[in-house]
Amino acid sequence: MIFEEIDIKKHRDTVVQFRKDSFYVSFGDAMEFGEEEEYLSWLDEKIRDFPEGFVLAKEDGNYIGQLELTIREYEGNKIGYVNLYYLTPEMRGQGKGKALHHYAKQFFKNNEVSEYHLRVSPSNNNAIKFYRTIGMDEVGTEVDGKVIRMKGYL
Repeated sequence: MIFEEIDIKKHRDTVVQFRKDSFYVSFGDAMEFGEEEEYLSWLDEKIRDFPEGFVLAKEDGNYIGQLELTIREYEGNKIGYVNLYYLTPEMRGQGKGKALHHYAKQFFKNNEVSEYHLRVSPSNNNAIKFYRTIGMDEVGTEVDGKVIRMKGYL
């Protein structure tokens, strides 16, 4: 698996498709996704800050996944934040999430953070199981119970 930095002009359709599918997997539909242009504008801004944190995973010439990683403040501490771990449906359950996680850990190390967080839908049992497997713990629910915050350490 190789990782390619996202170029919005080149990868527009792919990143929108992957992000929408992540909403479907997490919440049962893409209603919470919002407008494509808002997402692309947010993505463009974040890529300028963390170009190596926004990548597509590629295997055998095909895009099979996407990572969106940033550094932010949380309760006064600098942490890594996973905005998106994504694999296409046919790639899930094959251990490929470990390669995404390895990339994310290296990104966080390079940015000198030792703690990282993400939020996950309480109904996304496969993702929660994966996050627990890689050593993450639940912190609590947020957004009126719509998501669970999880954290891990390097």
